[in-house]
Amino acid sequence: MPLATVRGVTINYKILGTQGPWVALSPGGRNGHKNVEAIAQKVSDAGYRVVLHDRRNCGASDVSIDGEGSEYEIWADDLHELLKQLKAEPAFVGGSSSGCRMSILFAIRHPEATRGLLLWRVTGGGLAARRLAKRYYADPIEAAQKGGMEGVCKMEHFAECIKERPENRTHLMAMDPKRFIQTMEKWNEYFIRGADQPVIGATEQEIKSITAPVCIIPGNDLSHTPECAENLGRLLPNGEIHRLITKTYDLDVAPRDEWNAKENDLIATFTGFMKRNGS
Repeated sequence: MPLATVRGVTINYKILGTQGPWVALSPGGRNGHKNVEAIAQKVSDAGYRVVLHDRRNCGASDVSIDGEGSEYEIWADDLHELLKQLKAEPAFVGGSSSGCRMSILFAIRHPEATRGLLLWRVTGGGLAARRLAKRYYADPIEAAQKGGMEGVCKMEHFAECIKERPENRTHLMAMDPKRFIQTMEKWNEYFIRGADQPVIGATEQEIKSITAPVCIIPGNDLSHTPECAENLGRLLPNGEIHRLITKTYDLDVAPRDEWNAKENDLIATFTGFMKRNGS
């Protein structure tokens, strides 16, 4: 897998396809790019060049608990720099859940590099903001407070980052626990603030500023409510909604089986959208 130095951080990436319009796809959670590679391969097979990457603090990229702004803003700026290095701008940018949040911020911060957005399982609401903030930020803070950076290294997510890229243990152990906690507290505040926003990480005014065409496939659980996606579609000047799954679950995260079964429909929806919007 090729590596790129992006704003001082080593980023693991992959390109699928050799011709056609550029697309960048990102998975949900803090998963590495392999989590979305099956979808990306089918998009590539339809005639697109797809960029996949492990965001910093995910997969086989560097762990770097630092930087200005929210973690999602940092991710969006990293992707922008990576696409610039690859001469892959403008691109259709998209993702699921956390990848969706990053994509929205990418369009807000880098409109000139955004050909369109491909969003599925949009995250919003107080329940999602509080639950995810605890998982992503409050729990690591507690681990650092109780066990220092050794305690952080033992957490499931960071242990996986170390397994994927052994240098990450050195990066983490070199950090001052106080600095780690301060950065995590800052990122936690940004995330909790999203409880009152249309989608976590973006204000109504920011969303309305996105002029690129946007394709939205709503989620179907308490973290990715259909209502959140529909509200996003109403706010966007050029948004369209395609609901592939009508059954909703009173669960934090819906079962994956239905989404896996709808994978071909999701890909057809996105490729049809891109063809209608200039690709």
